Amino acid sequence: MNLDPLFLAELLALGLCSGFLAGLLGIGGGMLMVPFLTWMLSKQGVSADMAVKMAIATSMATIMFTSISSVRAHHKRGAVRWELVRGLAPGILIGGLVAGAGIFTLLKGSWLALVFAGFVSFSAFQMLRDKKPKPSRQMPGTAGQIGAGAGIGLLSGLVGAGGGFVSVPFMSWCNVPIHNAVATSAALGFPIALANTLGYVIGGWNLAPALPGALGYLFLPALAVIAAASVTMAPLGAKAAHAMNVKQLKRAFALLLFVLAAYMLYKGLS
Repeated sequence: MNLDPLFLAELLALGLCSGFLAGLLGIGGGMLMVPFLTWMLSKQGVSADMAVKMAIATSMATIMFTSISSVRAHHKRGAVRWELVRGLAPGILIGGLVAGAGIFTLLKGSWLALVFAGFVSFSAFQMLRDKKPKPSRQMPGTAGQIGAGAGIGLLSGLVGAGGGFVSVPFMSWCNVPIHNAVATSAALGFPIALANTLGYVIGGWNLAPALPGALGYLFLPALAVIAAASVTMAPLGAKAAHAMNVKQLKRAFALLLFVLAAYMLYKGLS
């Protein structure tokens, strides 16, 4: 597909910004990509319902590439808690497949937009409150981490995000330091994106392409452009994250989520 030059420039800008935010906040960039991709695809003539679904699926697929670039930068600084990645990943794979191949195909785009707005607003509010967790609270055991991972994978699949909007507040609530939570969330982005993308491909296999280059819910040209741009910026975002203090990082995370939740609430209601 030959992309319109303006559309191509918009996708490049989105990829650069989302890659930086993926490294900075551990959110996989999906919180930024979904609202903007919804807007861009709508301008290309895609129906509102399908635009939301394509934006969510394409956003999630790009996170497979962004997370690898981001986590390498965090790992070099020793910030990733790999034992938590191993504990949460099995549940994430289960929850992601259920979301991508099942629930996602059944819900209308407007409902998905409202789910996006609701959960993102809640996560932003919790982060902005900066309520200190009980000092004795720790991450749950194996069964608890599998259950938490399933919830993270399921919610991520419904909103097209890397899971940081749930996993970062959850780990912070369990007294994981914020920089470790952000880095570990970045590492969790890959299993989240892999499971959900497989689910989207299965769920949308028989759909007619909404645009040339679309494969079910995935818009492959956008995936290629955004992924290429985002992987170059994710290490810079990770470097910036380690230069910021905890309160700055939490405030930036929360304010970003509020803005994007408001847009998706508007899309869902309209």
